[in-house]
Amino acid sequence: MTEKWSDLAVRMGSGLLMVLIGVWGIWMGGDVFHVLVAVICGLMIWELVRMIAPDQAALATQLGGVSAFAVLLAVYLPTGFALPLLLAPAMVGFGQIDKHRVTYMIFCVLVLMAGFGMMNVRDDLGFGWMVWLVMVVVVTDVVGYFAGRLIGGPKFWPRVSPKKTWAGTVAGWIGAGVVGAVFAINTEATMQLIGVSVALSMASQMGDIGESAIKRRMGVKDSSALIPGHGGVLDRFDGMLGASVFLLMLGQVSGFPGGVL
Repeated sequence: MTEKWSDLAVRMGSGLLMVLIGVWGIWMGGDVFHVLVAVICGLMIWELVRMIAPDQAALATQLGGVSAFAVLLAVYLPTGFALPLLLAPAMVGFGQIDKHRVTYMIFCVLVLMAGFGMMNVRDDLGFGWMVWLVMVVVVTDVVGYFAGRLIGGPKFWPRVSPKKTWAGTVAGWIGAGVVGAVFAINTEATMQLIGVSVALSMASQMGDIGESAIKRRMGVKDSSALIPGHGGVLDRFDGMLGASVFLLMLGQVSGFPGGVL
């Protein structure tokens, strides 16, 4: 097995387990899905603080727990009361972290808003649209991973993400477009869903790039070692972070999914 495929077996095993847990959570919906998303958000905040303030381990645990509780409680409240609750962990952490406060504040807000958005997609739009969102992000990542290693070629941003190539990036867009076409054919959505899926793919890649930039700035390879072959939770869900935030904005601008039905 060549060096560039050396992590494939471990990566696929961990990936399969995450897929099974994710599908189960999405299928169950309701409280089960809410708790699953809240735990993921809490772990991402914990990793974020550990990266930017490694000497404040206790604070990382506290902010992770507060963030998980905030996003879980927010989904059961009217939106007007939920919004300040989603922003509170960012403000609390901003006042306590010793350095890189702005980085923490921005990413904390993005993580909690993304989690809140995913909960609402499952609650309001149903199982099918949540599966579509996950499939776009997963296919973008998987197709990009294999295309980048098989095709190679020019790097996308070598200083920040040395393994990401233009071939893998564009292949991710194509894969997402195929997902959109499949869903459009099998639902009442129009073919505009292809374009929406490609845009969502780009947003997921932006989330990945943003997290990679933080890691390079902090001089770490992975956000943590929680997931064998994948690094940390933030490493694995950075794409979902970008896609979910974009989907939240899209809903406000176009009334999605009504705009493509």
